[in-house]
Amino acid sequence: MNKPTMQKINAGDPETQSQNLTAENIQRLAELFPEAFTEGKIDFDVLKQLLGGQLDDREEKYGLNWHGKRKARQLALTPSTGTLRPCPEESVDWDTTQNLMIEGDNLEVLKLLQKSYAGKVKLIYIDPPYNTGSEFVYPDDFKDNIRNYLELTGQAGGGGGRFAANTDTSGRFHTNWLNMMYPRLKLARNLLREDGVIFVSIDDGEINNLRTLLNEVFGEENFVANFLWQKRYVSNATAKYVSDMHDHIICFSREINHLKLGLVERTEEQLKDYKNPDCDPRGPWRAQDLSASKPYQAGLFRITGPTGQLFSPPPGRYWRCNEATFREWIEDNRITFGREGTGRPMLKAFLSETQEGIRPNTWWDHKFAGHNKEATLEVKALFGGESPFDTPKPTKLIRRMLDLIEDKDALILDFFCGSGTTAHAVYQANHQDSGNRHFILIQLPEKTDRSDYPTIADITKARLRLATNEINATSSLFAGDLGFRVLKLDSSNILPWDPDREQLDQALLESVEHLKSDRSDEDVLFEVLLKLGLELTVPVEQRAIAGKTVYTIGAGALYVCLDRSIAVAEAEPVALGLVAWHKELAPAGESQVVFRDSAFINDVAKTNLTAILQQHGLTNVR
Repeated sequence: MNKPTMQKINAGDPETQSQNLTAENIQRLAELFPEAFTEGKIDFDVLKQLLGGQLDDREEKYGLNWHGKRKARQLALTPSTGTLRPCPEESVDWDTTQNLMIEGDNLEVLKLLQKSYAGKVKLIYIDPPYNTGSEFVYPDDFKDNIRNYLELTGQAGGGGGRFAANTDTSGRFHTNWLNMMYPRLKLARNLLREDGVIFVSIDDGEINNLRTLLNEVFGEENFVANFLWQKRYVSNATAKYVSDMHDHIICFSREINHLKLGLVERTEEQLKDYKNPDCDPRGPWRAQDLSASKPYQAGLFRITGPTGQLFSPPPGRYWRCNEATFREWIEDNRITFGREGTGRPMLKAFLSETQEGIRPNTWWDHKFAGHNKEATLEVKALFGGESPFDTPKPTKLIRRMLDLIEDKDALILDFFCGSGTTAHAVYQANHQDSGNRHFILIQLPEKTDRSDYPTIADITKARLRLATNEINATSSLFAGDLGFRVLKLDSSNILPWDPDREQLDQALLESVEHLKSDRSDEDVLFEVLLKLGLELTVPVEQRAIAGKTVYTIGAGALYVCLDRSIAVAEAEPVALGLVAWHKELAPAGESQVVFRDSAFINDVAKTNLTAILQQHGLTNVR
């Protein structure tokens, strides 16, 4: 009989790191082209042959290149060594909400979300630094970005400080911005569903670079639109040359063949075009041109009007129907020749027979999608007359994007979330149409000059609470999700194995407990969720079994016991109690069980507990 074993989780195990995208890409290549691999290495000459010679290895090629691009690409592929620590005391409705507000460097957070949220996000909206010369770009560190982040934000190695602005005299003005954006966009793409879309706000300064960058990351064929948003409706009197009145919002899809965009409501001006001068029982209509430019030989005929006047298609055009169809339209009173009967024939398009909305266009004026002043007033009203954030976007702008995707259960991601406009818009949309949209926000805790809101992330959390109060004040009957879970980026809870080779004996003794002493069970629990690819809002239940605290995640998908001591006599009661709970929950798939390794007094306790669990079908014990 084989001795039951418990698989141990170590800091260096692939499963305990964030998703290794490089390894996954190589595995996919190996599955598609096994002939191109020799002793575990890629033979690019063979790969080129298998691809029919379509592997472009020229030094000069079309595309966007800059200093540091290779390093930026590698940065996106390097797994994170961090974790996300739960902060229930800063959250709202922690136990029930499906919304996340994550405080940290968005590059590392995006890496950590890869396992749990790949292919699950419907819409991404980001409003990144516009690279105007006054905004900073995130100073990534290739070697240890977690330590770099903690030092910059004053959580390690001193009091921290402001991030340096990317001035246009730096010599690498555009390069710095591209190096910041590239890895974040590559990671963000992985999180989108096949039918997902991304919207990115930008001004004229980086529009060309951003468009080319998105072409590379998402594929030129997945470009959807460049929306022009009228951010101002009054000219800027202090403009140096020309008053800047618009921003760009670039939209790309994950897979254009799966893209479905909704319609937008007709404006009052558009509805005014529909009238009913002849009291047609089908209601208001507007006259449409009966001719078309597409060649159609059957559409070359003459039409006789009510007064006997003859009409031919305009030069180079054709009637959009043949003679038989035209006669049917005449019989059905669908052709108009104007009030006097002497006008050119036109087709009556009835409002009652048209689709409920119209296709969106690329011009979003301030009436349709809000403007900067509206956004500032919105924040001022929330915060009691003063805006703690300088450059918010109006909620109406985000609402227009939510309207386009039409999915009332969508997961929305904003990893440059600023004051939290995206979450506010999600709350509003759910309140209006009883939707069940949820959001993930990511915001760097960049320091401010304020004592009431020391960081921008503090402003974000305050706005979410105020937005919740605002909606509750207008409708006490709303039962939607107005909460959010706060999580914060930090170094891993697991101590890395980095021994002093001169004192290995001491290092081995110190590594018996490989979890950091200043971390709580909840901290470790959430790192387990991340490493095993479970969503961070999955339901968590807690139960005392034989005096030990045991958590179940996802109604039995995972059981976690992080108690610090399990004696030999306690192993069986713990195991049997866990088995009973498992039978009670009866999950459909395989369950995993995780224990703190150092909790077991000796191998006997560990072996006995593992054997009992495996006898009852719980074979995946860590």
